[in-house]
Amino acid sequence: MTRIVFLDRGTIGPTVNLRKPSFEHEWVDHDRTSPGDEVVERLKDADIAVCNKVPIRRAQIEQLDKLKMIAIPATGYDAFDIDACKERNIVVSNVRGYAVNTVPEHTFALIFALRRGIVGYRQDVIDGKWQEAGQFCFFTHPINDLAGSTIGIVGEGSLGQGVATIARALGMRVLFAAHKGVSGLGPLYTPFDEVIETSDVITMHAPLMPSTRNCIAMPEFRKMKRNALLINCSRGGLVDEADLVAALEQGLIAGAGFDVLTSEPPAPDNPLLKVLGRPNVIVTPHVAWASTEAMQTLWDQTVDHINNFKAGTPSNTLW
Repeated sequence: MTRIVFLDRGTIGPTVNLRKPSFEHEWVDHDRTSPGDEVVERLKDADIAVCNKVPIRRAQIEQLDKLKMIAIPATGYDAFDIDACKERNIVVSNVRGYAVNTVPEHTFALIFALRRGIVGYRQDVIDGKWQEAGQFCFFTHPINDLAGSTIGIVGEGSLGQGVATIARALGMRVLFAAHKGVSGLGPLYTPFDEVIETSDVITMHAPLMPSTRNCIAMPEFRKMKRNALLINCSRGGLVDEADLVAALEQGLIAGAGFDVLTSEPPAPDNPLLKVLGRPNVIVTPHVAWASTEAMQTLWDQTVDHINNFKAGTPSNTLW
């Protein structure tokens, strides 16, 4: 009987209907799994591994003689040694296109909250400042409309396109940034530096690669408009976090909304932890992807890939 082991069940929300594959199988759930030896211990008799973020590297793959497939309930696959899987003929499948609504919506939730000072005003009301104001309103945080402003989008894939659709509906001017240091990409792209210099909101929707790591750092912050917001619902590592904190403290930008960090959960010395109390900073725990609807789509795709593999027609394979 096919043995399927889910190494990190806790990465899928409790509202999701976790339907199982249609063929006869044994299913084992683990809420979380430590990297290294525990991976090998739990997968030593598995035919199929379901794993979101627990690293499965060459050292583990070489000890897993029975493993035939890794099903990733996510798009990102940097936790897995794809070359080692290919050498062992282990099929690896991921999910795609499930977050086309949830990530753009979360992006704009952050933008609205920062652009209209909602975090700061909420805290003011909690602190009793409304009662102290002596009138029906007060103005302790700037409020700006999005209509008529410019949004610069770094990353032109489905998520970046989804953000652009919402932005245009709100009356924003949309710029897609050309790849940093690359010219000649065509009229749909605006030079990277021009996007950095002219956008009121800059939002990241690019993959993390050597060419994109820390593509926003102090040189870019110094070029930004002082009223600019920086949003990252894509990948930690696209922005130099120490430089971001310095830019906020120096008033080089107006605010930041991040759903991803370089290390997750954040290390105690992550510089962003020092500024979480600021009204112009919002950090959410990598949940932009996690609407109930998106997670259900993600899981349904994952199970479909397992069924397809068992039927001899693997889908969404990574090699």
